[in-house]
Amino acid sequence: MTMKQLYKVPFERNSERVKALRYQYVQAGDVVAISIGHRATIDTPGQRGANITMCAAISENGVRTHIPHIGPYNTQLLLAFLNALYRDLIPEQERGLVRPHLPNYVVVWDNVSFHRTNSVRDWFAAHERITVEFLPPYSPFLNPIEVFFSMEVESV
Repeated sequence: MTMKQLYKVPFERNSERVKALRYQYVQAGDVVAISIGHRATIDTPGQRGANITMCAAISENGVRTHIPHIGPYNTQLLLAFLNALYRDLIPEQERGLVRPHLPNYVVVWDNVSFHRTNSVRDWFAAHERITVEFLPPYSPFLNPIEVFFSMEVESV
């Protein structure tokens, strides 16, 4: 008999519904994995994070915009971030223009409730060159910004 360390896993992270949503998001075809063993897990409620939060945007060229905040983010702070991102991405002379030769941008987000408010939807409707793509629930490993966040946490 061997002893295994017990890992806490949020209730819904590996539910069949979430797994199906991940599969639809990735659409990777055949996935080949070598399994060495399985972790011992227990379902627990999700934990709230620390009291310093950050909203950030990255591209293939690195960090584009980042705004740290003491306390949680909310809709108003998110809209301020989106406005800063818009100013960073779209040159002033191109603002309001939608033409085939101008680049478009995609924001990849998790499913935090304030990402889906009417005011945020209205913001995206008013800024046609920036669109949003939502990740499946409990799937931070599909979000490239998580690598940036993990490096930031290590440096604090």
